[in-house]
Amino acid sequence: MTKETRKGCKDVFNAFMVKDCEFEGKYDIPICITQNNEVPTKLIAYDLTMSSTDYDAYVHFYIDDQKFDGPQGIWNKPEKALERLKKFKGVIIPDFSTYIDFPVALKIYNTYRMRAFGCYLLKNGINVIHNVRWSEPDSYEYCFSGIPKHSIISIGTIGCIKEKINWDFYQQGLDEMIKRLEPRILLVYGNTPDKFFKKYKESGLTIYQYDSQTSKAFKKEKNNET
Repeated sequence: MTKETRKGCKDVFNAFMVKDCEFEGKYDIPICITQNNEVPTKLIAYDLTMSSTDYDAYVHFYIDDQKFDGPQGIWNKPEKALERLKKFKGVIIPDFSTYIDFPVALKIYNTYRMRAFGCYLLKNGINVIHNVRWSEPDSYEYCFSGIPKHSIISIGTIGCIKEKINWDFYQQGLDEMIKRLEPRILLVYGNTPDKFFKKYKESGLTIYQYDSQTSKAFKKEKNNET
C-alpha cells in the first residue's frame, strides 16, 4: 500500500515537494536539476530576511538549524517560508546539518530534505544554487546524490575547519566533491584557507568567497576603530 491509496492520508512527509521528480542512488535522494548560472553578488542569512528589504541578495542557511528548522521552520511551514524566499533574488538550498556524530539515518534524512526543498523552490520559480554538505567518508554514498555535474555549487566552512581534528575529513570530502560533481563554479561561505583551496584555485576552478556574519561584524568594528 502506498500513501496515495490510503484515503484521508495527510501528507506529513512533504511528498508534494518531490512529485514527478526522479531519484538517485541507494537512498533515493531527489534529483534537483537547476540551470541557474548566476553568481550571487551578496548573501543574506534566512533569519535576517524577515526584516530585510535587500532583495538583490541570495538567501543562505549557514546558520544554526534552530533558526530555520523545527515546528515553525521551513520544513513544517514550507508555504510560509516560500512567501519570504520569493522576495529575494535566489536561494542557496538549505543547509540541514549532517554532523559526524549524528546517527546515519538522520544524516541521510537531512540530505534528502536539502534536495527535496530545492525541488520545491524550483517548482515555484525560485533561482536555486546547490548546497553540499558531507561528514565522514561513509557519507559519500548519499551526500552528493541529486546534484547535477558541472553546476554552481555552494559549501560552508564555518565550524567545519576550526578544529584540527576535522581537517582530514574536510579535505577528503572537498576532494571527493570536486571529483564527483566537477563544479563549474564554487561558492564558499566562510574562509578559504590555502591548505584546502589553493590547489583548486591554481587548477583554474572559479571560487567566490563570502564573509560570514561574524566576520563582517568584526571587520566593521575594526574599520570604526580606525
